[in-house]
Amino acid sequence: MIRRIAVVVVSATILLTGGCTTVSEVGPETGAATSGCGIATARLADEDVSPLDPRPTPRLPVTVKSADGRDVTVRSADRILAVNLYGSLAEIVFSLGLGDRVIGRDTSTAFPSAAKLPLVTPQGHDLSAEAVLALDPTVLIADDSIGPATVLRQIRDAGIPVVIVDDEQTLERIPDHIRAVAGALGVAEAGERLVTRVQGEIDAARASAPKDGTPPRIAFLYVRGTAGVFMIGGDGAGSDAMIEAIGAVDAGTAAGLAKFRPLTSEGLINAAPDVILVMTEGLKSVGGVDGLLELPGVAQTPAGINRRIVDMEDGILLNFGARTGKAVEALARAVYGSC
Repeated sequence: MIRRIAVVVVSATILLTGGCTTVSEVGPETGAATSGCGIATARLADEDVSPLDPRPTPRLPVTVKSADGRDVTVRSADRILAVNLYGSLAEIVFSLGLGDRVIGRDTSTAFPSAAKLPLVTPQGHDLSAEAVLALDPTVLIADDSIGPATVLRQIRDAGIPVVIVDDEQTLERIPDHIRAVAGALGVAEAGERLVTRVQGEIDAARASAPKDGTPPRIAFLYVRGTAGVFMIGGDGAGSDAMIEAIGAVDAGTAAGLAKFRPLTSEGLINAAPDVILVMTEGLKSVGGVDGLLELPGVAQTPAGINRRIVDMEDGILLNFGARTGKAVEALARAVYGSC
């Protein structure tokens, strides 16, 4: 998802387990709305993944159809690398109960049980062939969000099986991604168990959304103050799926926007969000809530006037992995529990 945002940015340049707390990073807020709504951080109750119990034993070799059209035979899952831009593939591997076999991580894989693994993306989100080969993996699982292609080719040429998973980041595709990862690692039955658990959590989180009253309009803003990047999400951005999952209206979609568009004062005012949703690091990058309110149009929206700002950790909000059900629930708590 973030790579897709980056593509838009380049084009624009060239053209209920979670709790909610005040945003501690920017200090206590005294200007909460008189309605009782205010600033909140959507947090998971447990930041780590929960592996299946009992943990599976891979049955290998298996030959699977990679998303790039190749037939790939995996003979060992003893040393696994699962990497992509979102951290979702490693999250799935750990959730399947195979985390003790994972030997490295990408930048986005930062949950506690994986945080100490060596990075294979030392420069942002690009794979290092040297870093990967030094770890001697028996299988690499990735998707099209990570690369470059020359590095993946170099890894294949070294004799390492490379399985590519479909890159569509939506709630609906999560079960397919779990099945693809589980199949490649020879634990298809465990994959079905994880699908059942994750889908149940997503369904429960959706069902917990309030059914009465007018649903709030929420605008997702992708902001990176240090890079001068300010975007608003719309239909198909991924953020819209999370917003709609909690029974709210995606303000960008309602305003006729698609994917990510450069933030303008007129566009945001027309979207008229009741709540503004941002990533935690993005909020920090603009100097917290006060800095966010200085961006074009933000202070003139109902959300800006009432200081209804919700932030969520970057690696959870648009992850679409095995913790997504818990993420939806945490987002609902932050939005509805702050009023």
